[in-house]
Amino acid sequence: MIRVVIVDDHPALRAGLRAVLDAEPGIVFAGESTGEEEHIWPLLNRSRPDFVLLDYHLPRGDGLQLCYRIKTDVPAPRVVLFTAYASPTLALPALLARADGVLDKGLGARELFEAIRRVHGGERLVPPVSRTVLEEGVGKLDSEERAIVGMLLDGASDREVADTLRIQPRDVRHSVRRILSTLRLEVPVTTAG
Repeated sequence: MIRVVIVDDHPALRAGLRAVLDAEPGIVFAGESTGEEEHIWPLLNRSRPDFVLLDYHLPRGDGLQLCYRIKTDVPAPRVVLFTAYASPTLALPALLARADGVLDKGLGARELFEAIRRVHGGERLVPPVSRTVLEEGVGKLDSEERAIVGMLLDGASDREVADTLRIQPRDVRHSVRRILSTLRLEVPVTTAG
C-alpha cells in the first residue's frame, strides 16, 4: 500500500483527490493539510506517509521550501510538487528542493495513479533542466550559490557540499533555502469565486 498525504489549500481539490485515491487499489489516503506549519508537521509525524502530493503555490507558505524541509526528514517520503503551473522552468528549483516529481494538476486520475506508482517505485518525474533554464537560474546567484547548485545537481548531499566548501551543513541548508527563494516562480494568485 502507498500511503498518500495531500497538502493543498483548496478544500474542493483535496476532497476530489481523496475520493479518487480512496477508490484506487494499492493507494491509501493517509491525511490532508492546507500546508500551514502548525498542521503539516504533526500530520506527517503521525501518518508517516510514503508519498506527499504537495501544492507548489501555498498562499501562506512556499511549496519548494516545504518540499526541501520534508526531504531532510529521515526517512523522507517521496514528494511530488502538484501544480497548475507545471513548466520546464520549474525543473531547476524542483530538483534543488529534492522533489521526486512535478505533476500538472490537470492530469487525469489514471495518469495520477501511474505517476504515484512510478515515483513510489523510485523513478524521478522532474523534467530535464534545459541549458537556458540553468543559465537563467544560476545567473541570479552569487558564486558560492552557483557552486552549491552545481554540487547538488551532481547528486551531492548537504553534508558533502558542506565538507567540500568547509562550511557547516546548516549553512548549506540556509543557502539552499535562499536559492529556492531566488528561483521561485511567481504565479498568478486566483481567488475562488
